Amino acid sequence: MFDSHLSFSNHISNLSRSCFMHIRDLRRIRPMLDFKTASTIATSIVHSKLDYCNSLFLNLDSTQLKRLQLIQNSLARAVTRTPRHHHITPILKSLHWLKIPERIHYKVLSLTYNSLQCSQPRYLRELFTIQPTRSTRSSACLTLSRPPVTSHLKFSNRAISNSAPRLWNDLPAEFRSFSVPPPSLLITHHHLPQAPLSITPRAFHSKLKTLLFKNSYPASSDPPPSNSRLRRHPP
Repeated sequence: MFDSHLSFSNHISNLSRSCFMHIRDLRRIRPMLDFKTASTIATSIVHSKLDYCNSLFLNLDSTQLKRLQLIQNSLARAVTRTPRHHHITPILKSLHWLKIPERIHYKVLSLTYNSLQCSQPRYLRELFTIQPTRSTRSSACLTLSRPPVTSHLKFSNRAISNSAPRLWNDLPAEFRSFSVPPPSLLITHHHLPQAPLSITPRAFHSKLKTLLFKNSYPASSDPPPSNSRLRRHPP
């Protein structure tokens, strides 16, 4: 649901009502479910709603992002049967769930990788400009140029053509390495060889999840609870 200010406030309100309805239902049947089944239901029914088109939430106002995070927090408590007064970060970490901002970044970077690697979808690929390689230590990495600022409107910074290059260029070199070393690789705005990146899709997405997980839960964060029900599970 779009509004005139692109705040997505109404959309998130509807999303919250739908998600909390499912969370309440999950709480009712949770005593009859084992941990794995409850986690699968949570991921399939609620997380799928939170992840749907979530690239539109990139650089959204922090107030709206907190509303989305509250949904995920409530879902984690329902799955693990954790009381409200318990700190939520160790619970989310034990479930191996990326927090909402990192889930958004994961989606945007995945779309960026796919468009660069196979030039599809074309309408998205045409939004990105490859920065010409230079004789520097980063010359073996695919770097995106940020477009010039053409608007003073705040929400213009949320355009994927402006935000995706920043996120992409901040990735470590192993994510952005060319499959064919420059200068033998021809780079123009509209032409890239098939699969210009050396990293495979499976490796890219796996390492991206690991990187963003570390961003969600820095090493200094609280350790997960010792409860055996909250052991780490794969995403």
